[in-house]
Amino acid sequence: MKSEDMKQDRKQNLKVKSKRLPIDLSDPQIEEFGRELDAIREEVIDSRGAKDRKYILTVIKVQRSLGLLARIMIYASILFLPAWSHALASSTNFWVLITLGTLCLATAKILENMEIGHNILHGQWDWMKDPNIQSSSWEWNHVCPSDQWMQSHNIKHHTWTNVIGKDPDIGYGLLRVTSRQRWRPFYLLQPLYAFLLAVLFEWGIAIQELELGKLFKRKSHAEKIRPLLQRTGTKMMKQITKDYILWPLLAVVMTLPFTFSGVGPSPFSVFFCVLLANILANIFRNMWTYLIIFCGHFPKDVYHFTSAQVANETRGKWYVRQMLGSCNIRGGKLFHILSGNLSHQIEHHLFPDLPSNRYSELAPRVRALAERYQIPYNSAPLSRQFGTTVWKILRYSFP
Repeated sequence: MKSEDMKQDRKQNLKVKSKRLPIDLSDPQIEEFGRELDAIREEVIDSRGAKDRKYILTVIKVQRSLGLLARIMIYASILFLPAWSHALASSTNFWVLITLGTLCLATAKILENMEIGHNILHGQWDWMKDPNIQSSSWEWNHVCPSDQWMQSHNIKHHTWTNVIGKDPDIGYGLLRVTSRQRWRPFYLLQPLYAFLLAVLFEWGIAIQELELGKLFKRKSHAEKIRPLLQRTGTKMMKQITKDYILWPLLAVVMTLPFTFSGVGPSPFSVFFCVLLANILANIFRNMWTYLIIFCGHFPKDVYHFTSAQVANETRGKWYVRQMLGSCNIRGGKLFHILSGNLSHQIEHHLFPDLPSNRYSELAPRVRALAERYQIPYNSAPLSRQFGTTVWKILRYSFP
């Protein structure tokens, strides 16, 4: 009888422990921690002004200028193809110019998606009342419709950060990144899935909300996602047409007079060169975005939670979960801007609607507060965060 009682006590203790957050703080202490973070948030909200406005307008101006410069260099590179007869025409000059143009285009796309689009869609700049920079009307250069992404990311991911079964960004429905996910033979090839997801990241984001896996489980899901599928398909076709048809065709049109005169490269060569530049720019953008996002969510010491742990969750406990489920990447100012300031992933998860340019000044205050309450603050160089993320992907592909 005593043995049975001991088993029951052990089960009860495990049940209680499974509902607790992995920190040694009482509920009053957690709520006080939350109140201090609320005070920091209100302080930033009250201090938003001309400096912040100038920042985002400058970033948008730089991004658009960089995009224009990239297009000029890519088109100009066509003039240096060996098919031309002038003295400067050579493979070396062509590849140097088109490579620089492609890298500039990739950088412009990174800025547009991460520091501009992502943060505008979080409502970080709605307070400016600028009709051209509003979360309700901004449409970004991405195959996923903005409002659809906001539903999946802003509401689902940021509300249920790292909660198993509720956060769609845990492995993006494709990868096993924690032992709390049940292993299936499907995961044996997840290193391959992870690589393909990196190359095609914007496409993975676009279809994530559709939850296509449910089509095999219940027929009613097809009717539910039909409107989403139509809107996503329309946006995908728009991006494909713009990047892979119209931009290359414009280059062909610009060189047609020379083609008809019997000089210069063939229309096919011109079309292919611009097409290749656009494809590579999108791949570079996708891989960079993947790198930053994965290194902010999946490295070593990131916690995952059960539904029981977030039942009746208070504001203070929500803050704690955001800290335990996120991590920062150390780097310089340019690195932070190119990451959309998601290198400050902890601060972004705590304050997703605050201007991203404020995260760098908030980070030391949040870290000091975390240390005072003895809450882990996961911050490390990119090499450590990426290395441990890759190890997780490899390790959790096995039981």
